[in-house]
Amino acid sequence: MRTHAQAVIIGGGVIGCSILYHLTKLGWTDVVLLERDELTSGSTWHAAANIHGLHDNNNITRIQNYTMDLYNALEAETGQSCGVFQPGSLYLAQTEAREHQLRLQAAKAKYYGLPFCEVDRAEAEALHPLVNYDGIRCIMFEENGGNVDPSGVTNAYAAGARQNGAEIIRFCPVTGTEQQADGSWIVRTEKGDIATQWIVNAAGLWGREVAALAGITLPLQPTEHQYFVTETIAEIAGLDRRLPSVADRDGEYYLRQEGKGLLVGAYEKDLRFWAEEGTPQGFGHELFADDLERIEDNMLRAIDRVPAVGTAGIKRVINGPMIWSPDSNVLFGPVPELQNYFCCNGIIPGFSQSGGMGLLAADWIVTGESRYDMFAWDVARFGDWADKAFTKARVGDQYANRFKIHFPNEERSAGRPARVRPIYDTQREMGAVFGLNYGWEHPLYYGDEIGAEDQTHGFTRQPWWDVVGREAKMLREHAGIIDISNFAKYLCKGAGAEDWLNAVFANTMPKEVGRSCLTPLIGTRGGIAGDFTVTRLAEDEFWIIGSGMAERYHQRFFRAVPLPEDTTFESRTEAMCGFNVAGPKSRALLQRLTNTSLATPGFPFMRSKWIELGGVCCLALRVSFTGDLGWELHCDAADQPALFAALIAAGAEEGSGPVGSRALMSLRVEKGYGSWGREYSPEYWPQEVGLARLCKTDKRFLNRDAVTETMAKPAREELVLLALDAGQTDASNADASGGEPVFKDGVGIGRVTSGAFGYSVGMSLALAFVKGVRVGEVVDVMVLGQPHKATVLPEPPFDPKGLRLRA
Repeated sequence: MRTHAQAVIIGGGVIGCSILYHLTKLGWTDVVLLERDELTSGSTWHAAANIHGLHDNNNITRIQNYTMDLYNALEAETGQSCGVFQPGSLYLAQTEAREHQLRLQAAKAKYYGLPFCEVDRAEAEALHPLVNYDGIRCIMFEENGGNVDPSGVTNAYAAGARQNGAEIIRFCPVTGTEQQADGSWIVRTEKGDIATQWIVNAAGLWGREVAALAGITLPLQPTEHQYFVTETIAEIAGLDRRLPSVADRDGEYYLRQEGKGLLVGAYEKDLRFWAEEGTPQGFGHELFADDLERIEDNMLRAIDRVPAVGTAGIKRVINGPMIWSPDSNVLFGPVPELQNYFCCNGIIPGFSQSGGMGLLAADWIVTGESRYDMFAWDVARFGDWADKAFTKARVGDQYANRFKIHFPNEERSAGRPARVRPIYDTQREMGAVFGLNYGWEHPLYYGDEIGAEDQTHGFTRQPWWDVVGREAKMLREHAGIIDISNFAKYLCKGAGAEDWLNAVFANTMPKEVGRSCLTPLIGTRGGIAGDFTVTRLAEDEFWIIGSGMAERYHQRFFRAVPLPEDTTFESRTEAMCGFNVAGPKSRALLQRLTNTSLATPGFPFMRSKWIELGGVCCLALRVSFTGDLGWELHCDAADQPALFAALIAAGAEEGSGPVGSRALMSLRVEKGYGSWGREYSPEYWPQEVGLARLCKTDKRFLNRDAVTETMAKPAREELVLLALDAGQTDASNADASGGEPVFKDGVGIGRVTSGAFGYSVGMSLALAFVKGVRVGEVVDVMVLGQPHKATVLPEPPFDPKGLRLRA
């Protein structure tokens, strides 16, 4: 056994073997995989192993299709069969919302050149004659859908990795992981220790236990999951081909051919958690007792759709464990608080995603960043607030609603509230409907019902659409008070603060006390890893504001630049709260509460001051994400109730009131402002998003060489603002929400990143990355999967010259 390795992968399931294989493909041949038992032990061996290419997230669609394409190539490379069956998959829509989802996916498939298209009933009956298509509104067919052999795929990855020089050690449980002073690790086993630069935790059902060896707590919870296989069905035995699988997600089951029978699986409402206090070390190829009564309702729906299921006997039942994260996406990436510890845990559709996970993990480990923006998977999207209770509640909701559509803007209530601010109850009494942002409850909008939960049940305009419109118009006509406490806030102090911030961020830090600047944070490949506002509070003190949901994610970048001994950098997100007061009457509203003059000569745009506001000491910054005249106000959390009460009282005198984040989305899109995680991402270069002028390459900063190289190239795409045809959006009663493809003359030219109705300008708007179009040209935006005419605007429809912002 090797005593040194570039990386040690812990876990010999399909994911661990894929990461091992992909590391060797990138040239890391001194790599080791440790498996506590036999390869595929855990949840890999009993997986149904279905494969499909389409996902609501565009980047996950890309890596799922990479995975599906890889299996056949892997067989050819290694000589090990992956047991690939690709007779296709039929997707059935029983509801309008499901039809909208499938049509949108079909549009995305066309954009990415994937074989996924609508078929009529006659075509569907020819493809799968056992299905009863009564009541089906829409049928899509994915040519490449199917399934693979779990053991075959895992062993093919293992064979490929071994061929490239990797070592796999079975029956070798890990007993300890110890980080060394230089950031490397010692992995301890009963067979000896291995010194390594990187640890990769791909331990599946034991991901929590392996993480705990390094002092890490992962939000994971296993459940039981059942599927059954029928005896031979005569109609199938008589066919000379394999039947496509059936995705009847409104029926809450999955179904495909297995041998000469059918395999049917279900995610039932009456779920069973397992191993809440830890996965037993001795567990391996065991299964749980059958309990088909739990999935009886799902089975009956499957029988209604495919009557042959009800007449065939059951050959075997598989009831085995799966391990879930709170949102059913993998926990992926380096742990921000540690050096060189990579997680890949909580995978559900492992055989649709295994190749892509291996590829992106190897990318990240070898080059410092994955080629696609995968924040939807990033382990950093959860923090300590995702405790056992939250995780269990969310996992229960995810399991029981596995096939429920995740609608744009939807908020689910399970496990909440996790973290609240002091005025949470006050806002709730005012009718606030809350969303979740990195654990924090924050108002989405203010309705008429106290304690109401978000009601988002479709892709069309929802019941809150008019409510949000009233808030947006109120702010544009008078003023609005927006809770921005969930923004990430940091304080950097000390003699080395300016130099350190200049070494982290791309822009030059403000030289004058009271000045603010906008600055990008640059990723390893030269893209936009973050956007921040930095304010100089004193000669040796700076206030930094960034994306709240990315606070833990950004730790990786802050830790990459050594902090001087005489300087501190700390998060103030929990300790401080904030409001944005914006609109044409915002100055008058705030002036009622302070003796400090807020007039432009003494308080110009992009300046800050400590002021007393309604008796509360606040840091006031003259900036506003609404694009309107406004101030951001930050105060101690303990003072939030007093400040909020003062703002509401003063606002009533100016015809204003509280405004939620959904109105803020509309307001910032009217202004054409980008947002991190949508328009700003490590995938996009500064010149593609209008931030090149903020990258001062004449100074040294994190990843300067990478961004200098990317900025020397022509932009691959351009971020534009589109106005959708009013007649068409009114007819469909829907706006773009993000992810919709954009076509020109039938050719895919881009995709929407943000969309909203601009209430104050009366336009349905979309921010999109496109190529090859000019201002004034008309394109097609695939709202609800159908073409909607849209015009490329020359400038934002609201205050294009920024006169209100600087008034």
